[in-house]
Amino acid sequence: MNAVPALARPKVGSIPYGQAIYRCNRNGDIALTYDDGPYTYTEDLLNLLQRYNAKATFYITGRNLGKGAINDPDTPWPVLIRRMVRDGHQIASHTWSHQRLTTLSRSKFWNQMIYNEIAFADILGYFPTYMRPPYSASNTTTDAWLNELGYHITYFNLDTEGYLHDSPNMISTSKQIWDNTVEGRSPATNKWLHIEHDPVYQTVYNLTEYMLRSIRRNNFTAVTVGQCLQDPPSNWYRTVSSSPSPTSTSSSSPTFPATTNGRCGSRHGGATCRGEPNGETCCSQNGWCGGTSDHCGRGCQPVFGTCRGTPEPAAPGRCGAAYGGARCTESGWGCCSRAGWCGSTNDHCGTGCQGDFGTCN
Repeated sequence: MNAVPALARPKVGSIPYGQAIYRCNRNGDIALTYDDGPYTYTEDLLNLLQRYNAKATFYITGRNLGKGAINDPDTPWPVLIRRMVRDGHQIASHTWSHQRLTTLSRSKFWNQMIYNEIAFADILGYFPTYMRPPYSASNTTTDAWLNELGYHITYFNLDTEGYLHDSPNMISTSKQIWDNTVEGRSPATNKWLHIEHDPVYQTVYNLTEYMLRSIRRNNFTAVTVGQCLQDPPSNWYRTVSSSPSPTSTSSSSPTFPATTNGRCGSRHGGATCRGEPNGETCCSQNGWCGGTSDHCGRGCQPVFGTCRGTPEPAAPGRCGAAYGGARCTESGWGCCSRAGWCGSTNDHCGTGCQGDFGTCN
């Protein structure tokens, strides 16, 4: 992927480049983020997020913790990273080998960013426009370099310090930090950009489900950083191709290269079926373009084509367009909150209530 360093890097959308971002823009959102992976525990973390229909952003380090390079096909990492995309999570950069950027020369800094871009491009066919500096260490010089490369610099305003409490007896401290911040707060007036680390055992196998239950109980929504900033997904990545990256922000999905061989999806360079002739614009679960019910129905990948089949059934208690059009009136709960939860409290039935999918006050 030698074309990566010379790739056009237009700055699109309203989210600032080369400036520190600490907060979400949309009330009711909690942007879950995980640094330093993928790691041994990451697959189990993805399974947990899937059970709760929660989305997250993974700030990926290319080669750290003795795991090898993320684009090495003999490791599990390429498959896991493709799964992150397939599951609706956001991929972001946490540099190649987790160096403190403020201590590096320009050339070494460049390598930390470009090497990771090349690895992402090898795996996905594109690389992210969002990053987080290791150790949260940046300054005006590195910010300017990141601006030159076209990166959004994202930090956080909720840190449970799970990496400091990685034992069964200590993780309760992180839970208390979470509770002191989130528990009992209204989604109508609160939002957070959060940080954890997926190589931390207690974070994955103890703390995360505790947070997900709290998010559900308090009627918040677990989202990606791009979602909480209200940045269209088309702006989250830069595609490696002969054409410049798109400048439009009107699309609701990333702009990926058109298929050249009938294959599609994250396992096939991020190729899309959109624009294929004879209506064969659906990307099947197995990564084939076509127009039959097998392509367009269950398992169809909407990021890489159109889907026309019956949506997957909504999870119990969920509602709205994001959950198969499920209605709370059919579940007996009444109101559908802005975050897509059925219930009968003021948070469900008041501001942001979705009248198309339930009753509202």
